[in-house]
Amino acid sequence: MPLTIPGFDYTRLPGADGAMLSTAIGGTGSPVVLLHGFPQTHLMWRQVAERLAARHTVICPDLRGYGASDKPPATGPDVYAKRTMAADVVALAAALGHERLALVGHDRGALVAFRAGLDHPETITHLGILDVVPTLDMWNVLHGVSGAVGFHLYLMAQPDGLPETMIINSADAFFGFFLDAWANDPAAIPADVRAEYLRASAAAVPSIVADYRASAGVDLTHDQADLDAGSQFAMPVSVVQQDWGAQLGFDAEALWRAWAPDLDHRLTRAGHFMAEEAPDEIARVIRDLLAR
Repeated sequence: MPLTIPGFDYTRLPGADGAMLSTAIGGTGSPVVLLHGFPQTHLMWRQVAERLAARHTVICPDLRGYGASDKPPATGPDVYAKRTMAADVVALAAALGHERLALVGHDRGALVAFRAGLDHPETITHLGILDVVPTLDMWNVLHGVSGAVGFHLYLMAQPDGLPETMIINSADAFFGFFLDAWANDPAAIPADVRAEYLRASAAAVPSIVADYRASAGVDLTHDQADLDAGSQFAMPVSVVQQDWGAQLGFDAEALWRAWAPDLDHRLTRAGHFMAEEAPDEIARVIRDLLAR
């Protein structure tokens, strides 16, 4: 039996271009959409979702290309553009009858949330970001030996063929590396959940690579256009990060403040998988965001 979030119902909802997204829904109240990161599925939100469901309708989709959602072939650069994936979120929420929603994303999901906040300010009321920097800034701050932490970004930016072959041939080792290296508390990801992440990721290598490849191409084009236009987030924004800036030599809060005038920026002692390592802390951050 597939793992699920206890007490949540599961359905498949249409995204922006017909891609169907597997989605867990629970609770009652104003809608909050939670977007997962790499190499995970919606299950990363299992503890936070249960904490929020007492006061909110909590919606946890698998992103297109991940988990049990559709994995359309990357026939063009826009298929896995964050603009398309952000439109997925708006479409699935509309299918549930929600024209306004709060949106929180972790890692890859945070980059989707970033794009949704810029493209759909009439829909996104509050924006939460966990442990990334904007894509443009990410490429700018990775340099020298310290940039080795982002080796996978460069691998998956390569043209179609080589990254997929390399990763498929070592899928468990590749995806397992990140689950081990990025967690301060490995026990926060139980064995059955870890196994599900590895299974789901191994089954989605081409689409995962396409998602990352977009962030070295079309996503940069879209973000640069917004930067040139002086675009900023119109809604309250909360960002929670490890102190990557101190390690890599940049001011993460300053990077985010350039995009988000109404910003609450916090550092955490948890590792990258903070929603699983510190669910009480992350649920509190989201509640604080929604109160703004």
